[in-house]
Parts: sequence; C-alpha cells; structure tokens
Amino acid sequence: MFKRILIANRGEIALRVIRACRPLGVETVAVYSEADAQSPHLGEADVKVCIGPAKSAESYLNMQALIQAADQTGCCAVHPGYGFLAENALFAELCEQAKMTFIGPRAGAIRSMGDKATARETMRTGGLPVIPGSRGTLSSIEEGLARAAGLGLPGGLTAPAGGGGRGMRRVDAAGDFAQKYGEASLESEKAFGNAGLYLEKYIIDGRHIEFQVMADAFGNVVHLGERECSAQRRHQKLVEESPSPVMTPELRQELGEKLRHVLREIGYRNAGTVEFFRDSDGQIFFMEVNARLQVEHPVTEQVVGRDLVTEQIRVAANETLSFSQEDIKMRGHSIECRINAEDPFDDFKPSPGEVTGFVPPDEIPGVKVRVDSHVRPGYRIPVYYDSMIAKLIVWGEDRDAAREGMIKALEAFHVEGVKTTIPVHLKIMQNAEFAAGIYDTGFIESLLLEG
Repeated sequence: MFKRILIANRGEIALRVIRACRPLGVETVAVYSEADAQSPHLGEADVKVCIGPAKSAESYLNMQALIQAADQTGCCAVHPGYGFLAENALFAELCEQAKMTFIGPRAGAIRSMGDKATARETMRTGGLPVIPGSRGTLSSIEEGLARAAGLGLPGGLTAPAGGGGRGMRRVDAAGDFAQKYGEASLESEKAFGNAGLYLEKYIIDGRHIEFQVMADAFGNVVHLGERECSAQRRHQKLVEESPSPVMTPELRQELGEKLRHVLREIGYRNAGTVEFFRDSDGQIFFMEVNARLQVEHPVTEQVVGRDLVTEQIRVAANETLSFSQEDIKMRGHSIECRINAEDPFDDFKPSPGEVTGFVPPDEIPGVKVRVDSHVRPGYRIPVYYDSMIAKLIVWGEDRDAAREGMIKALEAFHVEGVKTTIPVHLKIMQNAEFAAGIYDTGFIESLLLEG
C-alpha cells in the first residue's frame, strides 16, 4: 500500500479521497490554487501545497507543478479525482515517468477510450450495439453531408474527445450542416486541441444509462450495475439514480457480461464508466467510456455496498479486486442530486460568493442520507471552477422510498448567501413523470418551460 498520495484535484472529491485514505493508513497531500487557500478540505489533509494562481490552466491543469509538488512531498501515487486531468493520458504518463502510480486506468487505455471513434469501434468489435454513424472522424464537410444523407437527419456532430456538451452540435437540415460543422470543429479544437468530428444518428429525447466497472491488473473485471442519468440540462447531469427504472435483470446481465469481456480483452484497469443511450423503442446503444471515477459514483456505492474510491487505491497498489461479480448484489434504490451554486430559473447562471449558511439534512426516517461536500458556512465559492457544492444521496428500500426521502432531505437542506439548484431538484422529485420513472434527456427542459 502507498505511504503517501497527492490528490490532483479540489473541493468535494479531494475530501472524498482524503477520507478513503485514512482507514488504509495512507497519508494525503492536498494541492490548492490561490483561490482555494481557505477551502475547508485542506485542513483534513496531512500536507497542503499551493500550486499556482486561481486559473485552472496555471494550477489544477499545470502538470509540471503537480508532479513537482508530489515529488517534493514524497508521494508515490497521484489520485486525479474527476474532471481536470483525470482523463489526461499525458498526465498519467508523466506520473509513471516520475515513478509515481497514477490511480486510474493506464495511459494507453485513457487515450484509446478517450477517442470516441476508437471506443465505438472497440465496443462494436466486442458485440455491443453502437449508435449508427461514421466509422471514424469525418475528412470533410462533403463527406459529412454524404453520411448524413445515408443516416437521415437529425444527426449529431461530436468531437472524439468531447464532453459536457462541448464540441457537439445537432443538425436538423442539410442546409445547416456546414455552419454546425464549423462551430463544433472550432469549439472542439479550442477545448480539446482536436478539430476532428464524427457523425452519428441523433436520438431525440432518449435515456442516458451508464454502467460502473472496476478492474484490477490480474484480469478481474466486475460491473456494478447501471445508473440512470437522463435528468440533464445542456448535456450535463443533475440527477442520477440506480438502478435505472427501465433496466431489466436480463438486459443488465447481457450488457454487463459483454462489457466485462471487452474490457478484459483490452487490459482495462481501475474504475470506469461505460455510457449508453436508449431510444424510444427500447433499443440501447453504446456512446462512450469515461476512463475515470464519475461524480455520481455514490449512487452505485449505496446500492452495492462497496467503496469505489478505496477499491481504486487498492487496485492501483497492485492488489486484486476485493470482490467478484458473484459478490455484487443490487439492493434497494439510490438517488443523487447535484447541488450546484446556480440559479436554475435564470438559465442556470452561476452564483458564486460567500456561503453564509450551510445546513445539510441529518437523519430522515426510513432512508439513509449521505452528503458529500467540502462546503462550510463562511466558505466563498470561487468564480473559476465548476459550480457543484454538494452531492445529496438518498437510499431507500425501493424507488418510491428513495424519492420521497429525497424530497424530505431537500426540504431540510438550507444554503444561504448563494442561489442553488435545490428548488429545481424539488420540482423534479415531485413531478408525476419522474415519480413514474417515465422521463428522458428532454425532461428538465420541458419541466422548466412549464414555469
């Protein structure tokens, strides 16, 4: 086991890793930018190191500064959390070159799975259905138009390394193709350093379903069931739940076994998420692989009773998985709401500033309540980073119990000084369609239009 780990991240996930390290006897080094100098999570680490100014490019994305901080504090491993450099193959390579273990997939797996076109071909070869589309990146606008004519519109232009809606454009008419192509290509080049795009059939208002996987260095691969992530705004998730209301045990086993086979074949290691899209006819298609820990990992932890961050660290330290596929039993139902410092009724405009009051819910009868957050009263939310300030997770014996418990937990969650997404989460939980499990990726937009 590692003696000391550097956490190349901030806020909630940094605190999550710190607390997973303690029972393992692992010391932690927390890095921070000048904007995060007063972040409450720093006090729980064994060592803290300032790595630069507020801008991410000069701090949390500064690979050399992170490697230097890890080296100078005697770290033998680096945990990237999620976001920032978590799926950066170069950073994983730099860690290995510095004789430090990158707590995540190998650089080669990150690179191959991070390219969505390559990942599509890998999964197609493994027998998983993929959304109909181009077999690789498009060579020109003309090729794209020809492909669109064959697929039919609407179509989706997507950056191979895209995410969070960046480098993505929906094309409804052939006359708009050139403009949408130019916009997506420029955005992709700025965000990911790659102007390439591929084209796939656009599934209107489908359902976003993802499988959690974990693998060790000895060929053991386990899936831990699926999560439903269809409650989104602008391609970014707001609510996640496990299991999905539309998943059957038979389909779960079929997809899970195929995933285990493919990931074993490519030598995948550590945590990952395989994302699918389900259309209105019930067909399910592979979308992409997130070669890292996901924000929403707690909903899986609650239904399978496993600590995924602890498992990440153990696997990275060359231990075998502590559980087999036969050990994984999904019990009850879990829902997670991302509490963001945003105004959901003003196009989710960020709401940075001082949190003058922060009172998370305590116990709710009949359910289990978990709050993952680094925020405390007096904490000032910086303008430079993601707006998520907490994750509220509720587990119940069934979906109705979890949803009703979440309503009570949201009503008991008091945040003052900034606007949050709590009001829209309450609106979601109380909605009849959500309560029935009948919703898709267009659900939140429609809900907000209702007023």
